[in-house]
Amino acid sequence: MSEDRSTNGHKSWLDKLVQAFVHEPKNRQELLELLREAHSNEVLDIEALSIIEGALQVSDMQVRDIMVPRSQMTTIKASHSPREFLPAVIEAAHSRFPVIGESIDDVIGILLAKDLLPLLLEENTDRFNIKDIVRSPTFVPESKRLNVLLKEFRATRNHMAVVIDEYGGVSGLVTIEDVLEQIVGDIEDEHDVDEDSQIKPLPSGDYLVKGLTPIEEFNEHFETEFSDEEFDTVGGLVMNAFGHLPKRNEVVELDGFRVRVLNADSRRVHLLRVTLVNR
Repeated sequence: MSEDRSTNGHKSWLDKLVQAFVHEPKNRQELLELLREAHSNEVLDIEALSIIEGALQVSDMQVRDIMVPRSQMTTIKASHSPREFLPAVIEAAHSRFPVIGESIDDVIGILLAKDLLPLLLEENTDRFNIKDIVRSPTFVPESKRLNVLLKEFRATRNHMAVVIDEYGGVSGLVTIEDVLEQIVGDIEDEHDVDEDSQIKPLPSGDYLVKGLTPIEEFNEHFETEFSDEEFDTVGGLVMNAFGHLPKRNEVVELDGFRVRVLNADSRRVHLLRVTLVNR
């Protein structure tokens, strides 16, 4: 009897879902409520629901909401030699870098890190001219909506755009990964720590630390005494230190540690690079 009731309830809910899409929900809120009910009834898992909500949210967001601000951009000066700019390229470990002229407002191109590989075979780099290998930059206004930007990224096959303000000055940059992470959340890359490990040492002496690392585990690893009364995770501790949900490449000093955000989305901090300072 109970099985029949359960089956009827499930069918009733499916009927509501079909009915909603046949006649279309009256507004986005009704659609979200229906999808959340689907999750409650175990028709949608939390990952699917999160992706759908993210996709709906993207059309309401603008580039200024997710861009890396100009103060946190890693740029390369066109006048610098490989010996001068390669340390910054290696440290940042990005795949693309804006190349600038006299100032950050003078972006002359985008350098792909892979285009530097031929330098490994060059014994003499004196004749190297970075302007010979940079790609033409794409400029977008701060107000451009993310769904429109994503469409343009796909059409042009660009992965990075320089964000400009109303006066034509550079206000930041945005990548296709930044947009996609608003939809699907964290995107795994070569920086990510193995699932079985929360803290990963790097050859440089720094550490990669997952945002969900328990503070207790962090304390044990680094012999520190951060309190876990208000926050359970390192991500929560770092957010409190910033006073806001930080964006990628933001840096904060935290009791003998320099913490750089490597990966974060609109929900939480995912990955940190931790440097020991005077410890």
